[in-house]
Amino acid sequence: MDIEVRPATEFDDVAALVGPKKPTSNVCFCLSYRIGSKENLALKGSARADRVRELCHEDPPPGVIAYLDDEPVGWAAVHPRSGTSFARNRLIPHIDELDVWSLWCVRVRPGHRKQGISHALIDGAVAYARERGAPAIEGYPVDNGGARVNLTMAYVGTRRLFESAGFTKAADTQSVLDGFPRVLMRLDLRSS
Repeated sequence: MDIEVRPATEFDDVAALVGPKKPTSNVCFCLSYRIGSKENLALKGSARADRVRELCHEDPPPGVIAYLDDEPVGWAAVHPRSGTSFARNRLIPHIDELDVWSLWCVRVRPGHRKQGISHALIDGAVAYARERGAPAIEGYPVDNGGARVNLTMAYVGTRRLFESAGFTKAADTQSVLDGFPRVLMRLDLRSS
């Protein structure tokens, strides 16, 4: 199995992974942390898709996509923290002044789970951030202690998943998701 991770520049592939099943829905597209809440709430129906289409043409694009035999099978949202709502988030601390990148959503398409795609996505997001000159990359997964996480909330990842990619816990947060505390995990990219 050869998984390739590439920048998310193809709107149709992003839509297949994180777009709503009903195109007029006002959900997902992984926008809630990527754009301001005022804009996110104002975007309705096809305007949401149009905004994501724009993001796919920006530099950097809104994330990375894992492909298996050219089929999009996984998504990871990764972007400089300064360009996300994490820049202003009071529940997730800034631990220093580095211009870090944030990795906040990892999603694998049903039928492709338990095949290592989440690991490939995180590795691909890290490689992409490193290529773009990021000094460090952060994730904000749940610290679930091995307990089952609701699939709807599993997009943030788990502490164990991030640890397996070389991240270490840098701070506690005040954020809780599905009853589990979220932790700030970080990987320094300056010396690797």
